[in-house]
Amino acid sequence: MGEGPTLRQLTYFLSAVEHGSFSAAAENEHIAQPSLSEQIRRLEHELGAILFIRTNRTLRLTDVGRLLVPLAKSTLRSADLISATAREATTLTGGTVSFGTFSSAHRYLLTPLIAEFHSRYPQVRIKIVGLNSSEVAGAVRAGELEAGLVQLPVESHGLKVTSPVLVDTVVYVSSDVSRTRRPVTIEDLADAKLVLSEARWRDDDPMRRSLNARAQEDGVEIEPFVEVEFQSAAMELAASGVADTLVSYLVARSHERANRVSWVALDPPFEEKFAFVTKVNGVLSPATKQFMVLAHRHIAALQDTASAWRDEYRQSRPSDERPSI
Repeated sequence: MGEGPTLRQLTYFLSAVEHGSFSAAAENEHIAQPSLSEQIRRLEHELGAILFIRTNRTLRLTDVGRLLVPLAKSTLRSADLISATAREATTLTGGTVSFGTFSSAHRYLLTPLIAEFHSRYPQVRIKIVGLNSSEVAGAVRAGELEAGLVQLPVESHGLKVTSPVLVDTVVYVSSDVSRTRRPVTIEDLADAKLVLSEARWRDDDPMRRSLNARAQEDGVEIEPFVEVEFQSAAMELAASGVADTLVSYLVARSHERANRVSWVALDPPFEEKFAFVTKVNGVLSPATKQFMVLAHRHIAALQDTASAWRDEYRQSRPSDERPSI
């Protein structure tokens, strides 16, 4: 069995159908008539069927030829679509970014990142799913998203996980400044009235898992007074004095009510690490790949901000200070 009809053969076939003769079709295709006729003969040989009844004056389609016309048109349209899609993707004049993030990323990362990407590549569609890190990892593993930025740890089976690209500090946030004068221990958290985020994901959320592991090591239990889904909502409640909360430093500083609260690091410090995840053996589209390149630059700037606060905080806090909550 041969390799099947070529796109060139199908093009010449349809041109002959449209123009009614090989000579007219050859002129339209800007090739010599013997070359076109030879390609048609090869097509007929490949299919094992005669496509035209040749007369001195015109061409007439056989029954097989008539059946082939709509299939040839559909095949050429599909080939054109494949070429156009590849061209748009490789030149970033089209395509779609498919990316997931942890939910609080919209607070300090996504808006400037998406705005700059769109200004550079205005014809590229952008799909950003902001879920809990564990769900983002699952969506990438299942092929529903091409890549994601997640908080560690996540289940890494089936995933390629980069080294951390961002390290942030968890801070204790309160509307009562007396509660943030000294670093907060895990025992203090067990006694505190807390509002914690990621209510739906409490058993899978990376921060909750790490916090509970630390509490278990110290023989205490942390039970939130209020549970909500988003860190922004937890910040709102802390600013209103309902309960204190734990959020990333970058979330705390970027919140619109940051001036209504104060914050302090934990003792020992509790760092959150974030990394990119992609599917093992997965292929990134040019659009998503370029989005990640730009994301690296924005994240590097955020890391400078987070590191500067952490360094300043460490220099200003004696290590033996303890809070009173």
